Amino acid sequence: MTSGNAEERGRSSTRRDLVESQIIAEATRLFAERGFSGTSLKDIADATGLTRPALYHYVKNKDEILAKLVSELAEGPARALRAIRRQSGLGAAQKLREIAHAIALQQATEPAKFQLLIRSEADLPEELVGPYDKSRRDVLNEIVAVIEAGVATGEFRPVDPRIAALAVIGQCNWVAWWHHPGTPEENTRVATTIADLAVASVLSSDDADPGVDPRTRAIERLKQDVQHLEKILSTDQQ
Repeated sequence: MTSGNAEERGRSSTRRDLVESQIIAEATRLFAERGFSGTSLKDIADATGLTRPALYHYVKNKDEILAKLVSELAEGPARALRAIRRQSGLGAAQKLREIAHAIALQQATEPAKFQLLIRSEADLPEELVGPYDKSRRDVLNEIVAVIEAGVATGEFRPVDPRIAALAVIGQCNWVAWWHHPGTPEENTRVATTIADLAVASVLSSDDADPGVDPRTRAIERLKQDVQHLEKILSTDQQ
């Protein structure tokens, strides 16, 4: 009897997760098409094939759906990056590579969600503004900490950690605006390339010209790498 109840609860939980995922997916699409204020709960219910009373079983209002998106796209990555940074067996370069890969892969896989979040910043309920801003700061601080550690050990050039971290974040987030989701293998290839570029932008080099400001050198190298990446992508699409 107990075993049967546990199995039934497991099936119920799985179904709930699937329906909630569908609600989030359809709401994301509708928010992107019509805007947050232009989308009603009835629109979301119709898109998911649910009645409004049934939809209320899963979400209370649009703000709750947006809150789930904020948690998934802002708070989730901060926790994941913190876990990477705390891995004692990895050097700074490998940590930065894994962090950049995680961010870029998320953007390559679900760019519409990230675009929606950026476009919905002005519509965030007041109670979400603080957590959202904190999550963004947490992501930045995790990357800054990794770069600071790499600079301290000599693994990275003496770059400004905050500027370098912002450059890495910008490079990774920009994927959501130019990449069209493809196969898992293609998304991974893009994320891997971005991660390699991120590490190369700060990695220490014996042949670096000591007379050039390392921040200027990092920016120039990023420009060259992005140009090369765009050329590769342009060739692939022909």
